[in-house]
Amino acid sequence: MRPSLVIVGAGPRGTGLLERIAANAPELYAGSELDVHLVDPYPPGGGRIWREAQSPLLWMNSHAEDVTMFTDETVTMEGPVRGGPTLHEWAGVEGRVFADRQRQGAYLRWVYEQTVAALPPGIHVHHHPRLALRVEGPREGRQLVWLQGRPEPLLADLVVLTLGHLDAELDEEQRALASYARTHGLVHLPPDFTADTELSSLKAGESVLVRGFGLAFVDLMVLLTEGRGGRYEGDVYVPSGREPVLYVGSRRGVPYHSKIGYDWTGERPPLPRFFGPAQVDALLARPGGFDFRRDVWPLVEKELGFAHYHRLFTAHPERTAAAWTDFEEKYAVADPASLPALVAAAVPDPADRLDLAALDHPLDGVRYRSHEALQDGLRAYVEADLARRHDSAHSPDLAVFLGLLSVYGQLVRLGDIGSWWHGFFSYLASGPPGPRLRQMLALSRAGVLRFLGAGMTVTAEDGVFRAASATVPGVSVEARALVEARLPHPTVERTRDRLLRELHAEGAAATAEGLLAVDPADGRVLDRSGRPHPRRFALGPHTDGRGSGAFTRPRTGGPAFRQNDAAARSALDFLRRLSLRTAA
Repeated sequence: MRPSLVIVGAGPRGTGLLERIAANAPELYAGSELDVHLVDPYPPGGGRIWREAQSPLLWMNSHAEDVTMFTDETVTMEGPVRGGPTLHEWAGVEGRVFADRQRQGAYLRWVYEQTVAALPPGIHVHHHPRLALRVEGPREGRQLVWLQGRPEPLLADLVVLTLGHLDAELDEEQRALASYARTHGLVHLPPDFTADTELSSLKAGESVLVRGFGLAFVDLMVLLTEGRGGRYEGDVYVPSGREPVLYVGSRRGVPYHSKIGYDWTGERPPLPRFFGPAQVDALLARPGGFDFRRDVWPLVEKELGFAHYHRLFTAHPERTAAAWTDFEEKYAVADPASLPALVAAAVPDPADRLDLAALDHPLDGVRYRSHEALQDGLRAYVEADLARRHDSAHSPDLAVFLGLLSVYGQLVRLGDIGSWWHGFFSYLASGPPGPRLRQMLALSRAGVLRFLGAGMTVTAEDGVFRAASATVPGVSVEARALVEARLPHPTVERTRDRLLRELHAEGAAATAEGLLAVDPADGRVLDRSGRPHPRRFALGPHTDGRGSGAFTRPRTGGPAFRQNDAAARSALDFLRRLSLRTAA
């Protein structure tokens, strides 16, 4: 029998792993036979999230030139670089276009097809459009992968879980809200992938409370407006009459920051500077471990500040009151207590200083006298954000974005650092395209979209859902529908994925945040004693090795590419040695 590798999940992460297998096979597996089984009910390449069968109104939130599935020389890995086109090169569209997800799905399908064609003749790929239910088998023997609707399991010498984003069972609060909705004839739509959510229960003209102001909300906004026949004439929204009225709030009370709308010019900040491999090594070597807020965040904050001020002093020196060399020397040794005075002396305009806390909570302490005053205030906030993010006079913002990418690449090595950082990164660096925020403003002026403010609370009482916010004290909004516009947050205990849940129940380790624990070297699944499983790997957001997405910006080091390469080489080496033993 030929050696067999089963990859559960054929989306961009599974496709990326397969690409690394194709790249490394000539060195590590030349002349040998191998069956690769891809298990996913959705088409290979795009998988569920990026499948081509979804609304053409839904966009990516990255420029087409910033999306690639191919490695380059900036990726630190043992395997060979195999270049390929970015989305904009492949599709023949302008680099700064925000492509729709259908087009991204077609690109991913093409990458998959090219990858299969590039495999050596002895490696055979089989796609099983089914759901994987469980994995069984001894540590030192073949694994059994059971599929829905298939009476016999797949036999696997190795199993790799590239499951992508997963659904989750409702938490205690969501169960209570769902139960209240059923009892009182209300509509409650829990956290979900918006493209998969059935929205027909949200009726025309009806008030709908929406909790969540990130990218899931943007999708919801699009599907309930343009998706119902509305249209934009310049900066004016013309309703179809089929839209509900959306009342949106969140913890911050504002949408994610707009994507930056200009290109980088001039000298780049030399990153990493204060948070690089040496600092990560020191953190990992601490006998008692580390605390993110106490030990990691100060280093991250200093790194982002360095990127910001390097750009300000080198590109906009007329807005500074010191020489960069002098400031840099003092900045390097300044502690958190002395840093504000140093910055204030060297940067006269407070608008040119980096205040991450203020960026994270822009409505802290802000109060409006009425709901209408809040609408005016939030529109002004969004307009100011759009203006700043499209004005190269504020290019230190783009430098901070580059700093965030650098920091993300380092944080991957620390494992599960909690959910706060990922939310902060997405809010600051992975927000919607500028045109989406302009649509949001048009919808607000048309009365289809209403802002609720920060610190949004939801209660279920008197037969309705009621939302309130500290931003407008004493004011609440009632509705008979509530949408949780955010992605599910599955843990290994609450995920709806039966395979992952049973894997954990049988001994696979999980972090405090509920992520599957894996060996940072190659992604092997760890048991609760920290021992890596010789025949089971896992890659992606359900693990503590989660990094940036399965595809990334060109020439940024792509942590996921590095992880894919390490896992592919480890798997091929294992399978080659197994094949030799079998032949002997």
